[in-house]
Amino acid sequence: MQIGFDDLATTAAGLLQKHGETELAQDIGWACAWLEACSYPGLTLLFEALDTTPSEARHPTLEPDVLGLDLQNISCVFLAPRIDRLVAERGRLFLRNVRHGLYLVPFSVRANIGIGCPVDPSFALGGERSKNPYEEKLVLARQSGIAVDEVLWARATG
Repeated sequence: MQIGFDDLATTAAGLLQKHGETELAQDIGWACAWLEACSYPGLTLLFEALDTTPSEARHPTLEPDVLGLDLQNISCVFLAPRIDRLVAERGRLFLRNVRHGLYLVPFSVRANIGIGCPVDPSFALGGERSKNPYEEKLVLARQSGIAVDEVLWARATG
């Protein structure tokens, strides 16, 4: 089924609010819609993060060390905006113990910075990006909607 970009973002934000993540809701709702628009499993990863990460574990202290930043296998659904701010403040960071690293892609593209392979458990974030390879997909998604699995959409809106 086809869902509008803004409808998907709003629905994903609502899921986060329902699970006590009000501060993250708008940014991660947008990131979820962005990922889905670019054919990545934004909703699937969002549900997996919400289902498997206890609320008390979602916001660990993030302190860069000599090796970079240990994300402690906490989903980037809960960390992406903070990591985005850290990279903006400090520059390039090497991330390790990454879970759901795809949620960093929308933020890195928006900030026009480079990103390593976000499905690996360790990669670098930062540096300069020379182009936005997702621009056409995002324009098309805003014009004609995003194909979303009916079962996932039913769960998101149920």
